[in-house]
Amino acid sequence: MFGNSKSNRDGQLVVDALIGNQVVIRGDVEFSGGLYVEGRIHGKVIAQEGASAATLTVAEHGVIEGEIRAHVVVISGRLDGDVHATEKVELTPSARVNGNVHYQVVEMNAGAQLNGRLIHASAPVAALPAPDSTEDGDGKADTAARRKLAEAMA
Repeated sequence: MFGNSKSNRDGQLVVDALIGNQVVIRGDVEFSGGLYVEGRIHGKVIAQEGASAATLTVAEHGVIEGEIRAHVVVISGRLDGDVHATEKVELTPSARVNGNVHYQVVEMNAGAQLNGRLIHASAPVAALPAPDSTEDGDGKADTAARRKLAEAMA
């Protein structure tokens, strides 16, 4: 497991650092390569800038209370915070996520729990057009403005 030069894409889990099940970290963690969390982290877990192979794996009994930013994220444990993955997020059946998941590709297995939103990373936020301030004499908005709003929402 340690020292293995195969990448995660070859079907092998690469672990460069392990946070054991009795370890508690209070503070932010910055990493590159593979980080495997069996313990508890109270803080952000962020891959170093330019670390394209950064993979974070949260084991079944692992807990992270904070934001996650990495290339690939696999969650089997608990996360209280948002996930930002530039490539892929995998939620296994035992995953418990309280936060939003920002992803390019998501794999969510039956049994995984997500209390938040799935947000595709390249999805633009649709903005509604500004309402017309044209009102007629009885205070009702112009019907053309209502029609525009209905078309934008469709």
